[in-house]
Amino acid sequence: MNKKKLHVKTGDTVKVLAGDERGKTGRIIAVNSEKQKVTIEGLNLVTKHTKPSAKNPQGGISKVEAPIHASNVALVDAKGETFKAGSRKNSEGKTERYSKKTGEVI
Repeated sequence: MNKKKLHVKTGDTVKVLAGDERGKTGRIIAVNSEKQKVTIEGLNLVTKHTKPSAKNPQGGISKVEAPIHASNVALVDAKGETFKAGSRKNSEGKTERYSKKTGEVI
């Protein structure tokens, strides 16, 4: 599968646009650019059964965040509005991301 550049990165605050978690917002904790999936803190929880092991002698059932496809999330600004991000060079020559809607630097 092709490795594509995603419109989001780790640490971004996003809003889920589709699926069971539609409308909820959270912070991205992991990005898999190869599969184009993102893991959002506290969202899309699935039940994971663990066998007893040396680390966890009891075993048991735990809730873990599952990845969501990157096309189903949108960036959110401080006001809670979704927007598209662009990139441009600043005065020092470094690339920075900004909101195409408001022009604010992210």
